[in-house]
Amino acid sequence: MELGLKHSMSSTNSSKISISSPKSDAGNSGVTATSCSDGGDGVDGSAGLFNSSKPHKGNDLRWDAIRRVKEKDGVMGLGHFRLLKKLGFGDIGSVYLAKLRGTGCFFAMKVMDREALVARKKLQRARTEREILLLLDHPFLPTLYSHFETEKFSCLVMEFCSGGDLHTLRQRQPGKHFTEQVARFYASEVLLALEYLHMMGVVYRDLKPENVLVREDGHIMLSDFDLSMRCYVSPTLVNSTFFGTEHSRKLSTYRIQPSCIHPACKVPVCVEPSCLQPSCFTLRVFPTKTRKKKSKVLSHNHIDSFPELIAEPTSAHSMSFVGTHEYLAPEIIKGDGHGSAVDWWTFGVFLYELLYGKTPFKGSGNRATLFNVVGEPLRFPELPSVSSAAKDLIRGLLVKDPQQRLAYRRGATEIKQHPFFENVNWALIRSTRPPDIPKPVDLDFVKQTVSSCPCSSEKEANDSDTSSGSYLDFEFF
Repeated sequence: MELGLKHSMSSTNSSKISISSPKSDAGNSGVTATSCSDGGDGVDGSAGLFNSSKPHKGNDLRWDAIRRVKEKDGVMGLGHFRLLKKLGFGDIGSVYLAKLRGTGCFFAMKVMDREALVARKKLQRARTEREILLLLDHPFLPTLYSHFETEKFSCLVMEFCSGGDLHTLRQRQPGKHFTEQVARFYASEVLLALEYLHMMGVVYRDLKPENVLVREDGHIMLSDFDLSMRCYVSPTLVNSTFFGTEHSRKLSTYRIQPSCIHPACKVPVCVEPSCLQPSCFTLRVFPTKTRKKKSKVLSHNHIDSFPELIAEPTSAHSMSFVGTHEYLAPEIIKGDGHGSAVDWWTFGVFLYELLYGKTPFKGSGNRATLFNVVGEPLRFPELPSVSSAAKDLIRGLLVKDPQQRLAYRRGATEIKQHPFFENVNWALIRSTRPPDIPKPVDLDFVKQTVSSCPCSSEKEANDSDTSSGSYLDFEFF
């Protein structure tokens, strides 16, 4: 599900594959970010309640606009939107720039053919994608404003992102790669998005620059969840102490009490926010040996203890063969089964590509690439010049044994403490000025494309259709 102004799967530099065990992948090709001069709402008719549970988008006018439509007509359908331009397409659906009639709000609408989903055994993948989007409430992840089904189509109404994607932005840079400072900015925001996904029990499995969209304010948004996997996770607060580069530590742990997890949630596919309330956290200090206080002042590299959130779904396991060739982790290729560590492998490949303008194991073809991932050592080009800290981080992430990989157990917390991110203020990252602010999108093209949009007459379009009828002639690829 790609959510950008320029998003066509045919434009990616490597093909996506999905060979799943009981599951198969869902649609792919979406859009995000936006413009709205009048209103927006919630999902499934619970506008007020749903909106209040999405604080990062609580002031978004698009929630109000959609809520007003639902209050007026009861249900939302294709007839409430004018589809202006095809933005992209994917395995089972297409994404259109859509305007909510009677408002100035633009959305990205992903449209999937229900018969195609069933015929290609991808209905469950589409459902999982929708469930994941419903869970999300994070500044660097997409917002699902509404979803509905007609007689023929399944539709997701999401943000419209006008800034393109990192793959396109990288291609415009001198040497077709980012400077280390710029790469650090984008990697930091992607890392926070992955951390949140893992905390919510979602293994992303398809990180690549094409799926990292740039919002109109220059910040990023992760998109495309058609290959993602849901799993059970038990967040833990760890009070740790670090001593310089040795990273030795003493731990006192905060754990979620078993009684705080609703029995219905103790299944691999359930990770509801209601199960992760702050009140569920109680202090359980693991006994440690008493040590005499040192009379001498600790060395300058001592860092005071502080709480860490460890929310890594280490028990996640899948035998599916999914991903993009150049980003596939070795354990997926070898068929050993994989878990959340695949996201840290892809994060390493992602950072490598941002810095060097290419992926580390790319071969002459897909088969050669897979052989390189499994059997070839990691190498760094002499140019461009990259710091030793960046190389060290990439080495730690691109360890072929997932259990020895950086962040395997402690997740994003371990990566955030790496020297490469030493000067990143994680708490205020949203206040950091992005390195590139996209130019305002000129929507004059809307007037030029409306006449060619595969829509029926104005009268038909104004009806709140609950079935597709002859309203749209969608194309699927």
